[in-house]
Amino acid sequence: MPIPGTPSRADLVDHLVRTRIAGDVATPRENNLSHYRKLANGDRHFWLGLELGDRWTDEQDVLAVMAERCGVNDDPEYRHGQDTIDPELTIDALDRMASRLRKAAAGKQRVLFATGHPGGLLDVHRATAAGLRAAGCEIVVIPDGLQTDEGYVFQFADVAVLEQGATLWHTHSGEPMRAILTGLEREGRPLPDLVVADHGWAGFAGQQGIDSMGYADSNDPALFIAESEGTLQVTIPLDDHVTSPRHYDPMTAYLLDAAGLTATA
Repeated sequence: MPIPGTPSRADLVDHLVRTRIAGDVATPRENNLSHYRKLANGDRHFWLGLELGDRWTDEQDVLAVMAERCGVNDDPEYRHGQDTIDPELTIDALDRMASRLRKAAAGKQRVLFATGHPGGLLDVHRATAAGLRAAGCEIVVIPDGLQTDEGYVFQFADVAVLEQGATLWHTHSGEPMRAILTGLEREGRPLPDLVVADHGWAGFAGQQGIDSMGYADSNDPALFIAESEGTLQVTIPLDDHVTSPRHYDPMTAYLLDAAGLTATA
């Protein structure tokens, strides 16, 4: 069961490992390396809305970034088996995100939340949005009628999501974020001061020069590369779809407490 209240750093490390949000994660080594290779080979599906050019064409360079920022095994000869996310790196990144959320709250900024992983991270984003709204921030309301080739883009519990066939949809694409930003400009409304998201929603926003932070799994290297290049402010390493979304509650409580935000139901 999730630990009650706001965990200490040590308690959160234990929880992340126990629930496999970090530590020995479910994503196997061979899947991680396959995705690193595909990114290096220029497969846009794995660029997550970013424009990486020819800067990351060596799979070993991608692995080095992932070892440093996510905590996967740094041995290029280790090809199969268990891989890891370092829970200390997860919490370090949560602390960096909390610092940027404090800035947003202090400036009463416009913040947009979005997720391509609604089955895991929707409530993490919803709770963070509620905390910022209580602090006086404007949570950006997206325009109506947006869609991409994959489906419709709409907002649920303050979080932009992709809908297809009356189902919230998992997507890596940056096109839903493109649709939102284009729609805001078309209506003459200001763009967000900050985007908090994951997958291509975070990558595309950061590529447009908007302050952007995102959550990413060990097999999604693009956002970690973007942080290393300064395109994203923060990328938080975690397994983005564990067995219960409630497992993320202690992490969310820690984040809100570190940011000086009030948790709301």
